[in-house]
Amino acid sequence: MAEAAANSSDEGPDQKPQLIYRCKKCRRIVAAQEHVVSHVQGKGEASFRWRKRSTGADSVTECAAIFVEPLKWMQTVQEGYVGQKLYCMGCKARIGAFNWSGMQCSCGAWVNPAFQLLKSRIDECRI
Repeated sequence: MAEAAANSSDEGPDQKPQLIYRCKKCRRIVAAQEHVVSHVQGKGEASFRWRKRSTGADSVTECAAIFVEPLKWMQTVQEGYVGQKLYCMGCKARIGAFNWSGMQCSCGAWVNPAFQLLKSRIDECRI
Protein backbone atom coordinates (compact mmCIF):
# COMPACT_ATOMS: atom_id res chain seq x y z
CA MET A 1 0.00 0.00 0.00
CA ALA A 2 2.90 2.35 0.73
CA GLU A 3 4.23 1.67 -2.78
CA ALA A 4 0.94 2.76 -4.35
CA ALA A 5 1.04 6.02 -2.40
CA ALA A 6 4.62 6.65 -3.51
CA ASN A 7 3.75 6.00 -7.16
CA SER A 8 0.71 8.30 -7.10
CA SER A 9 2.76 11.17 -5.63
CA ASP A 10 5.23 10.93 -8.55
CA GLU A 11 2.47 11.59 -11.09
CA GLY A 12 1.20 14.92 -9.78
CA PRO A 13 -0.27 17.58 -12.09
CA ASP A 14 2.48 20.09 -11.12
CA GLN A 15 5.26 17.78 -12.35
CA LYS A 16 7.42 19.63 -14.88
CA PRO A 17 7.98 17.97 -18.27
CA GLN A 18 11.38 16.33 -18.49
CA LEU A 19 13.91 17.82 -20.89
CA ILE A 20 15.86 15.44 -23.12
CA TYR A 21 18.48 15.99 -25.80
CA ARG A 22 18.40 14.11 -29.11
CA CYS A 23 20.79 13.80 -32.04
CA LYS A 24 19.52 16.10 -34.81
CA LYS A 25 20.35 13.60 -37.53
CA CYS A 26 18.83 10.33 -36.22
CA ARG A 27 16.76 11.60 -33.22
CA ARG A 28 18.42 9.16 -30.80
CA ILE A 29 18.34 10.29 -27.14
CA VAL A 30 21.87 11.29 -26.10
CA ALA A 31 21.25 12.95 -22.70
CA ALA A 32 18.58 14.06 -20.25
CA GLN A 33 18.32 17.17 -18.08
CA GLU A 34 19.61 15.30 -15.00
CA HIS A 35 22.89 14.59 -16.82
CA VAL A 36 23.62 18.26 -17.55
CA VAL A 37 26.45 19.84 -15.55
CA SER A 38 25.89 23.55 -14.96
CA HIS A 39 28.73 26.05 -14.94
CA VAL A 40 29.17 29.68 -13.96
CA GLN A 41 28.79 32.04 -16.93
CA GLY A 42 32.18 33.35 -18.03
CA LYS A 43 33.20 36.89 -18.93
CA GLY A 44 32.61 36.39 -22.64
CA GLU A 45 35.37 37.36 -25.04
CA ALA A 46 37.42 38.93 -22.25
CA SER A 47 38.19 35.36 -21.12
CA PHE A 48 39.88 34.44 -24.41
CA ARG A 49 43.37 35.31 -25.62
CA TRP A 50 43.47 38.53 -27.60
CA ARG A 51 44.03 36.71 -30.92
CA LYS A 52 40.85 34.69 -30.48
CA ARG A 53 38.66 37.70 -29.79
CA SER A 54 36.47 39.14 -32.50
CA THR A 55 36.49 42.83 -33.32
CA GLY A 56 32.81 43.23 -32.32
CA ALA A 57 31.34 44.54 -29.10
CA ASP A 58 32.47 43.03 -25.81
CA SER A 59 29.36 41.12 -24.79
CA VAL A 60 28.65 37.87 -22.99
CA THR A 61 27.26 35.32 -25.42
CA GLU A 62 24.99 32.37 -24.79
CA CYS A 63 26.74 29.03 -24.46
CA ALA A 64 26.97 27.14 -27.76
CA ALA A 65 27.11 23.77 -25.98
CA ILE A 66 25.89 21.90 -22.95
CA PHE A 67 28.20 19.99 -20.63
CA VAL A 68 27.11 16.59 -19.34
CA GLU A 69 28.39 13.84 -17.09
CA PRO A 70 30.24 10.96 -18.78
CA LEU A 71 27.54 8.66 -20.13
CA LYS A 72 27.51 4.96 -20.94
CA TRP A 73 27.16 5.46 -24.73
CA MET A 74 30.36 7.54 -24.95
CA GLN A 75 32.54 4.77 -26.31
CA THR A 76 35.76 6.80 -26.66
CA VAL A 77 35.51 7.72 -22.96
CA GLN A 78 35.20 4.03 -22.05
CA GLU A 79 38.27 3.23 -24.18
CA GLY A 80 40.43 5.43 -21.96
CA TYR A 81 41.23 8.42 -24.19
CA VAL A 82 42.07 11.73 -22.48
CA GLY A 83 40.39 13.87 -25.13
CA GLN A 84 38.45 12.96 -28.26
CA LYS A 85 35.36 13.74 -30.32
CA LEU A 86 31.97 12.32 -29.36
CA TYR A 87 29.90 10.51 -31.98
CA CYS A 88 26.22 9.54 -31.89
CA MET A 89 25.82 5.80 -31.37
CA GLY A 90 22.96 5.64 -33.89
CA CYS A 91 24.22 7.51 -36.96
CA LYS A 92 27.91 8.12 -36.10
CA ALA A 93 27.50 11.90 -36.55
CA ARG A 94 29.87 14.05 -34.50
CA ILE A 95 27.85 15.73 -31.75
CA GLY A 96 30.54 17.01 -29.40
CA ALA A 97 33.87 16.43 -27.73
CA PHE A 98 35.34 15.57 -24.36
CA ASN A 99 38.54 16.26 -22.49
CA TRP A 100 39.33 15.02 -18.99
CA SER A 101 41.61 18.01 -18.39
CA GLY A 102 38.84 20.49 -19.26
CA MET A 103 37.59 22.77 -22.03
CA GLN A 104 36.68 26.41 -22.34
CA CYS A 105 33.02 27.10 -23.08
CA SER A 106 32.02 29.69 -25.68
CA CYS A 107 30.94 31.94 -22.77
CA GLY A 108 34.54 31.93 -21.50
CA ALA A 109 34.11 29.64 -18.48
CA TRP A 110 36.37 26.62 -17.96
CA VAL A 111 34.72 23.27 -17.24
CA ASN A 112 36.81 20.40 -15.78
CA PRO A 113 36.37 17.59 -16.84
CA ALA A 114 34.43 18.51 -19.96
CA PHE A 115 31.94 16.38 -21.89
CA GLN A 116 30.52 18.87 -24.36
CA LEU A 117 27.48 18.37 -26.62
CA LEU A 118 27.09 21.07 -29.26
CA LYS A 119 23.64 22.71 -29.31
CA SER A 120 23.83 22.96 -33.11
CA ARG A 121 24.07 19.15 -33.34
CA ILE A 122 21.37 18.22 -30.80
CA ASP A 123 17.66 19.01 -30.32
CA GLU A 124 16.05 19.94 -27.01
CA CYS A 125 12.78 18.05 -26.48
CA ARG A 126 10.23 18.04 -23.66
CA ILE A 127 8.48 14.81 -22.78
